Amino acid sequence: MKNLICCLCLSFIILSCKNNQKSSESSGTETTSEEISTESMSTAERIAYENGYENWKNVEEIQFTFNVDRGEKHSERSWIWKPKTSEMVMMNKQDTVNYNRKQMDSISKKTDAAFINDQYWLLAPFNLAWGKGMEFSEKENVTAPISNEKLNILTITYGNVGGYTPGDAYDFYYNNDYKIKEWNYRQGNDSLPTMTTTWEDYKDFNGIKLATMHKDSTGSFKLYFTNISVK
Repeated sequence: MKNLICCLCLSFIILSCKNNQKSSESSGTETTSEEISTESMSTAERIAYENGYENWKNVEEIQFTFNVDRGEKHSERSWIWKPKTSEMVMMNKQDTVNYNRKQMDSISKKTDAAFINDQYWLLAPFNLAWGKGMEFSEKENVTAPISNEKLNILTITYGNVGGYTPGDAYDFYYNNDYKIKEWNYRQGNDSLPTMTTTWEDYKDFNGIKLATMHKDSTGSFKLYFTNISVK
């Protein structure tokens, strides 16, 4: 299993996420929420639009710092992404890497693997709309794994071929407003979660709504975003 380990220039290991290079770069859809009625949307689309997906077409640049705290241990890396031109900058304590996602060599591919992971945590609701080759299943009124709150669940499973995490599955626990509250990552579609975290501290950045904090059930693991800018 080619499970992506997001250890590039970092000393921590977290879940890996699906490589959606083409879909994320071509995501400047011209469709607006006014043009599509919510009744005709799938659950995945409703979740994406709840987070401001209709505004993504206007985004020229997004900046963010991806942080992980494991107890007292802290790691981070920062990104500048221009989705319309595919220009990228990655910054950490050791390096600054500039590359274009349309023209990648072996070095930039390693950096981009880390970007795929980080942007999936930040923009998972949008990746539900961008992604291809996914299978969906749904249940209502399910007990969430951390809060024990009764929520709905959307499960996505990626195909067994291609990408960084073929065959992996994600369980999105969302409320009746289609806002994600928790999720599971299940490597290789295992029946048991590889990782489970909350989705907290939603903030609005020019119409793009982002969950800026994720915690495990103990609170000792925190994955969060700072220095967010959406232009």
